[in-house]
Amino acid sequence: MPHERARRWVCNLALLCLTIASMTAGAGDWVQYPDDPLNTHGAVSKTPGRSATQAGHDPCQILNRQPEKWSLIDVIEQALCHNPQTRQAWAAARQQASQVGMAESSYLPSFNFSMPISRSQNTAGGGISNGVPVPGSGDLRTENSRVAPTLSLNYLLLDFGGRAARVEAARQALEAANWTHAATLQSVLFAAIQAYYQMFAAHASLEAAEATETSTQKALDAAAYRYEIGAAALSDKLQAQTTHAQAKVNRRTAAGNAQSSLGTLAAVMGLKPQSSLKFDPPSLTGPIEEREKDVQELIDLAKTSRPDLAAAEAQVKATEAGILQARSGSMPTLSLVGNYTYLETLGVSNISSWAIGVQVAVPLFTGFNNTYQIKSAEEQVEMQAANRDKLEQSIAQEVWRAYYTLAATRENLQNTQELLDSAVQAEKVALGRYEEGVGNIVELMNSEANLANARYQFVQAHYNWRIGKAQLAQALGRLDMDDVAAVDGPGERRVTN
Repeated sequence: MPHERARRWVCNLALLCLTIASMTAGAGDWVQYPDDPLNTHGAVSKTPGRSATQAGHDPCQILNRQPEKWSLIDVIEQALCHNPQTRQAWAAARQQASQVGMAESSYLPSFNFSMPISRSQNTAGGGISNGVPVPGSGDLRTENSRVAPTLSLNYLLLDFGGRAARVEAARQALEAANWTHAATLQSVLFAAIQAYYQMFAAHASLEAAEATETSTQKALDAAAYRYEIGAAALSDKLQAQTTHAQAKVNRRTAAGNAQSSLGTLAAVMGLKPQSSLKFDPPSLTGPIEEREKDVQELIDLAKTSRPDLAAAEAQVKATEAGILQARSGSMPTLSLVGNYTYLETLGVSNISSWAIGVQVAVPLFTGFNNTYQIKSAEEQVEMQAANRDKLEQSIAQEVWRAYYTLAATRENLQNTQELLDSAVQAEKVALGRYEEGVGNIVELMNSEANLANARYQFVQAHYNWRIGKAQLAQALGRLDMDDVAAVDGPGERRVTN
């Protein structure tokens, strides 16, 4: 039966099309498409641990980093590669690179293939001259199977700058995304430095609290002894007992802070907190004489170095390109169009046709849509420019604050050293005087409190100074793995205590 064969042919052809479509949409076992045919991802860094604007060592090339003891550099590299913030900023830059590819694809022609397959049946009562008689009636029935594969072409030739504006806007947005990635890396780098030093500061505070507990125990023993021999009142013993109890509370609080600081550092590194993590301790060093730099020069330097300010400037340029794109929407477009169709009606006729030509599209009236698109794009530029200027002011404030904070912590290094030396001597004298019976308990307790405070300030001053160096480098936009001086400055002398 010819019609039965036609039906089977149509079914087999449809099944073949579905099979091809499934293989194409699958894992690409039969059809391989380029992953990045326009190479737009080449403008983005290969890993999240280094920005596209930065050259040099890529910390993410080191796999399975599990040192026995983490140095500061190890901590920083682990954080840059595994902190979710850097991975998020890197993914945003890669996503924007794909947007550039989408914009550039408008310069290429597009081809579309379609193949409608149909089966039709008509039944008429005597008005047609050929067909198949319908049993039990005088009607005639005709059946047709049609296949019409069509290949169409559309190639935009001219749009008065619309495509160029879209590509420029996408490229500037990619530039902004790369600079944002660089700024995120600096933020994470500083967070790693800060968490590293704060962890050791917390442990040093714990050691100071333990030393204070030991010294208050000695004072309590002395007061208890003098009370037993009748050389001191009960109030002396009770006061010493209270001071010692407070020292134990402070020691326990310091122990909790030390454990909490370990969890904070692990989180910055993208790890789970665990007691098995061990870290190389930094050496307590102080600065040598440094040449004073004018703070205004540093502010000017930050304006040319800050990656977030560069990102804001790129956003302004992207929105400026958006104005050209909006204006092109009011202009005509010229396209090359064509198609080829082969229509086969099985058992009846075969027809082929083709056409090629140019198409001009002129937007005559869009209900003022283009007018408001242009105004919206212009206002977007103004908004981005205001954001850039606001960020520039904020950067000047950050540099100013970081500069004078670092200057204060630098001066306090020597001050806290002198304070600690004085407090140690004062506590020894007060304890000796009390044990000899010529001093009083108030004098001894005051010396103990002053010594505990001096120990804490000495520890905090050194770690605050090192954190302050990194903070100023970040404010200047100069904090990176190659800037060793910002992390652990060379030419320093070891502090003796």
